[in-house]
Amino acid sequence: RALEQVAEHDAALGALATRLAELAYLLGDVGVELARYADGVQSDPARLEGVHQRRAELATLARTHGGTVAEVLDWAEDAGRRLLELDRGEDRAHEVREALQEVDTELTDLAATVSRTRADAATRLSEAVTAELSGLAMASARLEVGLDASPEPGPWGAEDVTMTLAAHGGGAARPLGQGASGGELSRVMLAIEVALATAPASGAARPPTFVFDEVDAGVGGRAAVEVGRRLAELAQQAQVVVVTHLAQVAAYADHHVVVTKSQGDGGDVVTESDVTVVQGQDRVAELARMLSGSEDSASALEHAAELLQRSVVGP
Repeated sequence: RALEQVAEHDAALGALATRLAELAYLLGDVGVELARYADGVQSDPARLEGVHQRRAELATLARTHGGTVAEVLDWAEDAGRRLLELDRGEDRAHEVREALQEVDTELTDLAATVSRTRADAATRLSEAVTAELSGLAMASARLEVGLDASPEPGPWGAEDVTMTLAAHGGGAARPLGQGASGGELSRVMLAIEVALATAPASGAARPPTFVFDEVDAGVGGRAAVEVGRRLAELAQQAQVVVVTHLAQVAAYADHHVVVTKSQGDGGDVVTESDVTVVQGQDRVAELARMLSGSEDSASALEHAAELLQRSVVGP
């Protein structure tokens, strides 16, 4: 109304007053329409409460199973699939029982095959090792490979493998770790390795290197020669390193290395070790020293030379 009053003095304000009057008319008309619409709306407090509760539940699900409603819906779909699987749980359990029975049957058959093969191998290994021991100053020794049934088949079959040794004639067989001396254990190991190395190839990889320390303990004479020969046979299949004090064993070596210890210069308490490879006449002299304690003994030198001539194992 104030604009209409001043419009008499300014034509531009008159145009604005006219437009404003039109807007007032339109707003009044819209207000009437809104009032009419509001009168037709049915109020439902219970439904409104339900909508609020649903929104709260969706917010909780979004926090628990993803950040968005889409992720919640994906989770619901996956849960539905899992629920369907649970609903057919009895059918699924029956399928699992049948599959388990098939696997159990296959396991039993495979375990039986392993057991038969193992029993045959155990007999052959026992006989081969026992035969080897007879030439290693253990003429009455007997190695037995036992197969003890397991309560249930495992990754290695249906039995546990044990090795027992009767070191003397008439003696009871005892586990390898009980009752056998260090020298006996070393010779049993040697006998086993020789037996395996000289057996027909089975496709299994053999160790590339063997180290024997004092394998000739308590052995002398002809038995020592047999120990050396057995080691030389094993050396045809792999690298063999032997620590020995017996000339009969050292004579079979392809490479003879002498290790000596001495006190440091100036009376120092620190011990020095020297390693020397001996060949030719030096090796004969070293073998003579090992035989008699003297490398100048004519008989010992002759014996050492004879040992070298006889201690040859062909390829």
